Amino acid sequence: MFTRTRYQNGSLRVKKRGNGLKVWEFRYYESGPDNARASRAATVGTVQQYPTEAAARKSPAVQAILLRLNAEHPLGPITTSTMGALIARFEREEMPTRYSTRVSYQSFIDRHIRPRWAEVPITGVKPMAVEDWLKHLPLAPKTQGHIKTLMSTIFNCAQRWELVQSNPMHLVRVKDVSKRLVRPSVLTAEEFHRLLAYIREPYRTMVLIAGCLGLRAGEIVGLQWADFDFEKLILLVQRGVVHGRVGDVKTEYSQDFIPLAPGLVAELLVYRDHCHPTQEGWLFANPATDRPYHQEEIQKKHIRAAVKAAGIATKVGWKTFRHSYRSWLDETGAAVGVQRELMRHASVQTTMNVYGRAMTDSKRQAHGNVVQMVLKPATANNAATAVTQAQNPESVAIVG
Repeated sequence: MFTRTRYQNGSLRVKKRGNGLKVWEFRYYESGPDNARASRAATVGTVQQYPTEAAARKSPAVQAILLRLNAEHPLGPITTSTMGALIARFEREEMPTRYSTRVSYQSFIDRHIRPRWAEVPITGVKPMAVEDWLKHLPLAPKTQGHIKTLMSTIFNCAQRWELVQSNPMHLVRVKDVSKRLVRPSVLTAEEFHRLLAYIREPYRTMVLIAGCLGLRAGEIVGLQWADFDFEKLILLVQRGVVHGRVGDVKTEYSQDFIPLAPGLVAELLVYRDHCHPTQEGWLFANPATDRPYHQEEIQKKHIRAAVKAAGIATKVGWKTFRHSYRSWLDETGAAVGVQRELMRHASVQTTMNVYGRAMTDSKRQAHGNVVQMVLKPATANNAATAVTQAQNPESVAIVG
């Protein structure tokens, strides 16, 4: 049997497209069915991006292909492969499918990791060098920790591809990684009342849900009427929308049933009678597209303007409402375990399986206390009537 003893290098040529654009095409071969050679070609960039063949050969796209092709070579992988090649292969084969996570990873790679480490051989990345680099990045320790975690993930792939024997990131330390440089801002219940008065619908109801339930912005714009059971007074949070793309919630713990207080139900039923209807049943759909709004634009154009009009000095964004919700739970005396459940954080106590009923009652009480705190008294007076209507299928048709 013939055994290849040379590493494959492939070939590059300039190809002119129909629109006149000149691009570099990388040609190589790989084993197809029955070990037959199959010729392949991939566009790696334009001539403007890579003026010379040498520059094109160093491109992440070419390096990633060569890294994969030569991974099972009898002599072993190419030990001089660069971090740029490793990163490029990671981007092609291992990037997360969840949109928001993928965007975050790509930002860290493009802004920080690739500019510093692309030309460094994979085996030349040393723990102390990485630690010193992270320490001098003008970023919060928590963000530095995220970058370190991503680099560790990339090196885990390198280990699986047998490019390195160990993961150097395991020895990298980030000081004060759990420490916040800036204390999160929170609103008082009175400030929240004032803010609501300056926000028009549908943004007012979005903010109301944020304050009463502590949902993340993507979870709010991803709500559908079928997620609500007004008879049982519960909501199932099961999706998120980021930059207009519908996806899963942030973690498996984020998908959960949460209680609905009568006062909040009353507000939601009033809003439902006037909101823009869509076939999918979105609560907050742009009438021009019938698709969920982009939460970033709402924060820029509506929330910030309302904050200024209300005379609130605190810098307010979507996360402010979630932090405020946690603060209000503290004020109502909710137990820490109940707070974690209502916030849907990952640290879930195993005793929940035993005391599920009691904890559910505690969650409902804690949530109801917050809604009483943040809603206007006039709204609370109408709650009983609205809930009675919602629980009577003959008088009110419940969507979903």
